[in-house]
Amino acid sequence: MLQKKIKLFAVAIFLLGITGCQTHSIKDVDGNKYKTVTIGTQVWMAENLKTTKYNDGTEIPLVTNNDNWAKLTTPAYSWYDNDTSENKKTYGALYNWYSVNTNKLCPKGWHVPTDGDWMIMVTYLKEGESVGGSMKEVGTNHWKIPNTGATNKSGFTALPGGYRSVEGIFNYIGIFGYWWSSTEYNNTTVFFWYLRYKYNSVYKDRSEKYCGFSVRCIMD
Repeated sequence: MLQKKIKLFAVAIFLLGITGCQTHSIKDVDGNKYKTVTIGTQVWMAENLKTTKYNDGTEIPLVTNNDNWAKLTTPAYSWYDNDTSENKKTYGALYNWYSVNTNKLCPKGWHVPTDGDWMIMVTYLKEGESVGGSMKEVGTNHWKIPNTGATNKSGFTALPGGYRSVEGIFNYIGIFGYWWSSTEYNNTTVFFWYLRYKYNSVYKDRSEKYCGFSVRCIMD
């Protein structure tokens, strides 16, 4: 009887969803390990992607020159300020949307979240406190002061990795975190989501495809 009750309790927890529960780690083809977190019914990476290869082992082009980046209509990635030693481990890579659109960027069994995937998470977190605050890493080791409202109760552990602009310029590390969705708005722009150091909300906007943003993967 007790065993049956335990099983029923476990099923109830699964149906309700769990937030902030660290589940397991996954690896990309480079061998980088990532923590994951369950948020509601979804399983997300709790770190930014840093792979230099697609999940079939093919190299993603690394583009360091600003002018070359600005002209791209093909996949590419970079490290913030072209500084691997300072920024790879903490913030991961910045990818343009053409690399996202290959559908091979995340480890197998995972994908770059659609706009709908992001919306499911945000809607779930709205049942609690401020969504942005519950997503941001606590403290000011990475986020600029004041890192308003940060509690990281979701376990998402968002970091302010900045971005690379359409001109190839790096900006806003410590201030903003930007993450791609895989959903196009039209032929030239794509939906993305972002967080800010001064506010405890999460925001959605559209970007041109050749910007460089962080990527979080979600389980299929």
